[in-house]
This record gives sequence, C-alpha cells and structure tokens, in this order.
Amino acid sequence: MARRALRALQLLMVVSVSSYALAQSSSIDTTNSKLTVYVSKAGLFSALGDNHEVAAPISAGSVDEGARKVILVIEAARLRVLDPKLAPDKREQVQQRMLGPDVLDIAHFAQIRFESNTVSSADGGWNVEGQLSLHGTTRPIVLNVRKKNGHYSGACTIKQRDFGITPVSVGGGAVRVKDEMKIEFDIVTKFANNNQRP
Repeated sequence: MARRALRALQLLMVVSVSSYALAQSSSIDTTNSKLTVYVSKAGLFSALGDNHEVAAPISAGSVDEGARKVILVIEAARLRVLDPKLAPDKREQVQQRMLGPDVLDIAHFAQIRFESNTVSSADGGWNVEGQLSLHGTTRPIVLNVRKKNGHYSGACTIKQRDFGITPVSVGGGAVRVKDEMKIEFDIVTKFANNNQRP
C-alpha cells in the first residue's frame, strides 16, 4: 500500500514538473531565428533606384504560449544591408545612411523592441497585437503568426513615418523608398530547438 502511494506521489510530481516546464517562457534561439526587413523603391524614376533587404538579428526575447506573451529585442546597430545586387561600396553607403541620423539614428535610439499585449486565433495561426518601439516612438502593430515544426513564422507591414522616420529620397523625390516596410520573421525557441535534436 505504501509502495503504491509512493509511486502515485512520484507520478504526480513528474506530471507537475512537466506541466510547469511547458508553461514556462522559452527563450528565443537567436542563432537560428531570422528577421528580415524589405523596403521597396518608388517615385517617377524608381527604375533607377534600389529595393533594400535588411537583416535584423534578434538579440534577445522570449515566447510564452501559456501566457500568450512575446518579447523581441533587436540592437539597431546590428542591422545589416544585404542588397546582393549592389556593389560593396554602394552597399556600405546605404548601410551608413540607414544607421545614421537620417534613418535609425542609432546614437540616440539603440534598441528596437516588440512586446505583445493580446494574442487571438486567426486562419490557422494567430494575430499577435503589441507595441513596437522604434526610433524613440512606440506604436501598436499586429503580427500575423503561424507555427510549424517548432518555428513561429509570419509577417507585418509598418510605415516609417509612424515612427518619426522620413523615407529616404533623392532628386527631389524622383527616386525614393516607400513609406511602407515589410517585415518577415522565422523564430525558433531554445526549448523547441532542443526538442528537435535527435
């Protein structure tokens, strides 16, 4: 009888610990997660301009499905212009302008941060509503998220002017980048990544 009671207690402890672990916030695997920003060209002579693709490495963050909470932190100085079609010297010019006072102004605004407020089911995934802090301004945005094989992927669109950034233009606006920026992400947590290992 005592042995059965002990066995039941052990089983209860295992279940409790497992449930507790599942409910915990999982840190984002920053090495295997990816976030990319796409900025398109516009204007009368847009054919002469360039579309831009920017890698925005996630520095820290967490996902807690139980609490329906997501936090993402990006160090603005780590953003990198990819633009494979640009010559290296021109790519470096775009890089410096992006980080400089005309756009991100990393000397004054070092971090980009997103923190969710609510999560609701939508079309086989979720709409994650939260606050994005960028360039010293915090505004609400909505991320469309799907989960597959332990990866949270999705996209959203934001406007630069909403965050106090004036889209870059040259030639009196004959060539400029669009106000809208598309953000795509593929995020995996350390917990999920560990579970996928053989």
